[in-house]
Amino acid sequence: MKIDIPKYQQIAADIAAKIAYGDYLEGEKIYVRSSLASQYGVSSETARRAVCVLSDMKIVEITKGSGVLIKSRKLAMDFINKFDSVSQMSELKKHILNSIEQQITQSTELKTMVTELMYKTERFRVVNPFSPFEIAITEHASYIGQNLSESNFWHNTAATVIAIRRGEQIIISPGPYAVITEGDILYYVGDENCHERVKNFLYSK
Repeated sequence: MKIDIPKYQQIAADIAAKIAYGDYLEGEKIYVRSSLASQYGVSSETARRAVCVLSDMKIVEITKGSGVLIKSRKLAMDFINKFDSVSQMSELKKHILNSIEQQITQSTELKTMVTELMYKTERFRVVNPFSPFEIAITEHASYIGQNLSESNFWHNTAATVIAIRRGEQIIISPGPYAVITEGDILYYVGDENCHERVKNFLYSK
């Protein structure tokens, strides 16, 4: 199974790290957006999305033109800590999946890794409110064939879908026009009661 963190999120994390470690100072105005595409070898749209991530997190403020105002070193540090945690969890999951595919004979090693993943997952859920819930879309689910916007998913559940697993593919940040498809697994975040609301929303009929 392929699990990739989008390039724009990687770029956002790199800029946040520069802010957190003092390369860019609070109150400083920088002109990164115009040079990001060439610096990281990406499209201008990818560069724009990276800056928008930081703006949404209140780390920077986008001003007229290409200027970006540095707002919060603390929020930048919080962001890269969460980004590192997610990356570490993804690496651990890939390690386990590779071990299963290779059918290793020493089951003790695999058992240890699974136990470690379960421990880290539970601890991560407690300390990080962004740890996602998940639900499988079976043939009995409502709204199959509709996108998240048409089904009013957020308005009915107050849960935000952050990823969809579809076969061997994982779609990160799917957006409101992602279609609910049988066989999907939805990953979403929200308050402690949102998981129950999502189950009732999809399977109440």
